[in-house]
Amino acid sequence: MRLSASCYAVVGLAYAPPWTANAGFVVGATTTLVIDTGPTALAAATIHGYACAVRPSNSLLVLNTERHLDHIGGNSFFHDRGVPILGHSGIARTDEELAADIDEINALVLVRVRRERREAALAYEGTRMVNPTRPIEHDCDLDLGDLSVRVLLTPGHTPTNLSVFLPAEGALFSGDCVVAGYLPNLAAGGPEEWRTWLASLERISALTPRLIVPGHGPVLRDAQVPTALAEVRRVLEDAIAEAARPPNDRRHRFASPVRPHSTGRRLARDRRIISP
Repeated sequence: MRLSASCYAVVGLAYAPPWTANAGFVVGATTTLVIDTGPTALAAATIHGYACAVRPSNSLLVLNTERHLDHIGGNSFFHDRGVPILGHSGIARTDEELAADIDEINALVLVRVRRERREAALAYEGTRMVNPTRPIEHDCDLDLGDLSVRVLLTPGHTPTNLSVFLPAEGALFSGDCVVAGYLPNLAAGGPEEWRTWLASLERISALTPRLIVPGHGPVLRDAQVPTALAEVRRVLEDAIAEAARPPNDRRHRFASPVRPHSTGRRLARDRRIISP
């Protein structure tokens, strides 16, 4: 969908239930910046098709907003077409982690015969792990021709989170620093990381974006933006407060950290965080 003069969103890319993932792209005069590649090569092909259709003459550039596989799983599709991939220098995933992610998603299939046929793996046809080829370690600007975008470090959800901001259009691609409708996924950290996340939310709030493409959920516009920021902030503050309680006095059960690529266990841990 077109969001502004230069910004487009590709939302609702299938992932492990109940999650869907978002991607998007920004079109300049000479370069189109693709923001996240989706969970799979098939998702990446969809993103690629939309991005090329808007301005076929443009060169492409990809940016990953974080290390989790639902944002970088489609990198191989772009890499095979010679597209440079930018991302945080801390992103270093493996094909073994991808295979484990597929196994855990397949384990969520309820129908036994489909689970035994490993039908969840069909969505990953042609997918292999490719990490960013151009590391980012600091805030930077990208020139897309007649348009400059700002890449900002917004860690907390993971140490590798980045956001992309277009000041001229008030548009922000936040990755999982902001989600809409979903509970934020706290599984990759603890109170220290959640405080870092809160600082990143303050940084985003200070930009006063008019629209946000979140990592998951519907696009946020106008009054929805501060409401969504406040909701993520509330969840983080509640989690920090709960973690500070004596174990016998906690209202919620917190699990120990899980492997970053673990999907089934990550979803299970999300449920434990919010269960009474």
